[in-house]
Formats: sequence, structure tokens, C-alpha cells
Amino acid sequence: MITPKFSCTQTEDSVITQIYCPAVRASDVEISVDATLLTVHINPYFLRLNFPHSVVEDDHSSAQYDPSSGYLTITLTKEVKGQHFPDLDLLAKLLAPRRTRDPPGPSIEVIPSRDTLQDDDVTDLSARTDELSLDDEFLRAAANDWQLPQSISSTLPEFHTSSKRFYGFLDMYTGYFTHVSHMENEINELGDDAETCNVDERRARRIVHENEKWDEEHYMADYADDECIRELVAWQNPDLTTAAEVIYTEAENMTMLRLPRKEYMMDQLQERNLYLTLIALLFAHAYDKRTTLGEPTAESAWTICSLIAAFSALDPPPYSPVGFAGETDFGPTNAEIMSTLVTSYRRCLTFPLYRSYQLAERCKKDVAITLFKGKRLITRYLLGMKDILDHHDVYYVYSKIWVDDFCVWIQAGASDGILKQIGKRLDALIVPKAAIGWELEQLEEATRLAANRGSDSDDETFE
Repeated sequence: MITPKFSCTQTEDSVITQIYCPAVRASDVEISVDATLLTVHINPYFLRLNFPHSVVEDDHSSAQYDPSSGYLTITLTKEVKGQHFPDLDLLAKLLAPRRTRDPPGPSIEVIPSRDTLQDDDVTDLSARTDELSLDDEFLRAAANDWQLPQSISSTLPEFHTSSKRFYGFLDMYTGYFTHVSHMENEINELGDDAETCNVDERRARRIVHENEKWDEEHYMADYADDECIRELVAWQNPDLTTAAEVIYTEAENMTMLRLPRKEYMMDQLQERNLYLTLIALLFAHAYDKRTTLGEPTAESAWTICSLIAAFSALDPPPYSPVGFAGETDFGPTNAEIMSTLVTSYRRCLTFPLYRSYQLAERCKKDVAITLFKGKRLITRYLLGMKDILDHHDVYYVYSKIWVDDFCVWIQAGASDGILKQIGKRLDALIVPKAAIGWELEQLEEATRLAANRGSDSDDETFE
């Protein structure tokens, strides 16, 4: 079946759905309404929408088909008139399956015979304790041929019955890099072992690769001659400076219609890690957008993938955070956010053309504003990243195992409240240069001293 192009709007009392289904017979339309669920079937089109609140069919509801335009317009009455239906422009959220209810709990309740220990219980327990002795231990040992009890250490590595390793969004994917050696994947840091490396090996290889690629001279040169970098830092992103509401283009709506229809089951830890990975994705997007002045280039796919460790090394956050005081249990901690930023900063200073701590700081600010603006702008940026990767002959794979699912989850599962909270905390955090691990302050000081000596030498020559 074909999912048709559609859009949803609302009035005070109704929800209006417009469906583009040209060259069909209006008499063949089947429409079903069940609380929040609207189902429309007209061969060869099928559409199922899950609204945030309930709608009903009554005398004010209608369905009209215009053969000249090919649009079917369905008007349904809100069950609670005047109730606002949020996120009607987030098509992937409307297309997401209705959440299944949790199974009911057990119907058997175990009732203890007595709620508290009585005096007789305490006396009996003391007597049984006094009876314990090493004699019992020796008797049991002799009965078992003097063999000591054994247990499996909790420090042993995880046992696997298969060589397959999973990665990507919620570790749902495998097999995408089986023939990576035959592809021109320049950002792959795991080589032919991408399918067999475990999590610890991926992280170790990533850190080694970053240290090997770190170039002090490149960093010092960009620090000394920073005119171009200052222009990039000063550039104003119109998406972040305007207060206008995000309205998706026709191309963006069509991309959302083609996204996978999935319902993600995750625990709290997995959800926290997704928010952290989102920071890394938005940081890479912010860097590319700022260094291209909002106009993606042929190198944008390489730049984005190189800056995201979850892509190039299949190594997503969290990155061994260090505890901070005053943490909250809701959403990622400051330590987790800081470790994610440190990894993004390291890659920003290692791989791309412009390697500047000041530029990395500006990208962090862009990410904070983007998060604070909410899921609509984030969705637009993820769709833009998907478009860049989908048009690359090799790096499209990272769109399949990461970005597609993020585009769905950010609309249907992410919380605007948590996104804004992370944005505020991200903006307040300061990434110390010492945390990067490459003695940036000493290099900058040496660069300044060299520049001053060169200036003094020029003055003496002139005199």
C-alpha cells in the first residue's frame, strides 16, 4: 500500500486532514475513527494517523473529495471542543503506531502472616545464631570431599555465542560493514574489524586514532592566523536568531512520509544515551553549517561523519563521565554532557579544515540554542543531515543506522522539556581546555610568544 501525501490542521472544534489521492473513486473510500486513531483506505492508498487526543464522528464531521485537485478533505470533531492538538505538523509522530498498553500486573497478592517480628521471633533467631559454628562448615566440607564452593567472577568479560556485534540506534543494526574493505569509507576507524569489535575495543581504537591524527602545528597555525575563523564565528545563523515558527517545506514533509514507522522500546538509560548522542549529531551539524555559511558542500558528508564518533568508530555516548555535584536523575547529567562535548571538541580539533577551540565553543552555543528551540528545529536539522548523507555513495549507511531513527524518535518520543533542560545546562557548561588532553593552553602561549618575537624583530629591522 502507498502512504499518501497529507497535512493536518485544526480549528477550535475540529481537526482537518487533507489527503492527496488523485484518480480514485470517492465511493471506494473507507474511513474509520477510533478515539485517537483515524484510518483511511482507498486503493492503492492507506493512511493511519494517531492524534494526540480523541476525535469523534458526528453531524459536524464530513469527508469531501475534489477530483480536480485530487484532495480528500476529512473533518472530524474534537471530543473535547477547544482542546489544542499539539504537533500536527510532525508527520512522523502522527504516523507512529499507537502505544500499546502495559500488561496488567499479577492478580495474586501475597499477604504475610505477621507484619513485624515478635519477641518470640527475636529469641528464636538469637538461639539459631548461637548454634552456628565452624564445626558445621567442616562437616559440610568433609561430606563434599573437601571441595571449596566456587562462583563465577562478575569481572569476566561478557560471553557471546556469536561474533556479530550490534551498533547504531539502540544497537538495532548489524551487518552493514561486512564488506567495508571494498568500500571507499574514509571515515571508518575500525577497518575490517567494524563488525567484530566490541564496545571497549571501539572506544580504545577511537582514542588512539584521535591522538595519532592530532596535529599541533595545524592547531597553532589556525590560532595564529585566525581571520577566517573569526568570520565563521561571527556568522549569524538565521534559524537561531529568528523567532518565527518552523514551517516545513514540501520536500521536508515528503521526507518525513518516507521515514520508517517504528515504535521504540527503551529503558531510561538508553533514552538518556539517545539525548547525549543527539548532542554529538547537532554539534557536527552546527560545525558544518557554520563553516559552509549555511550552504552544504560536497565535503559536508565527510565533515559530519568525521565529527561524530558514533558514526566513524561506532562509539556513541556516554564517554566515561566524571561525577559532578548537584546532579539530577532526570535527563543526562552534567558529567555525561561534559564528556560528550569533550569528545566532540577533540574531533573538531583533529579532523576538519578549521581547527579552533573558539569555533568549537561557538558550535556548542549553536547546539544549546537549537535544543532550547525544541524538536521542530531539531527535526529540520536532522532531515537536512539525512539529505546530505543519503546523497553520498558511501556515507548513506550512517543515515540508515542512525539518522532515520533519530528523525522518527525526535518527533514521536523525545520530550521538549528535556531538550530545553539540556540546552540550558549545555549553555552553562564550560569545557576547560585541559579536559581536551593536548595541552592547548601551552600551545597557544607558545604561539603568542612566537608572534611577539616576530613583531619585535620586525620593529628592530625597521629601525
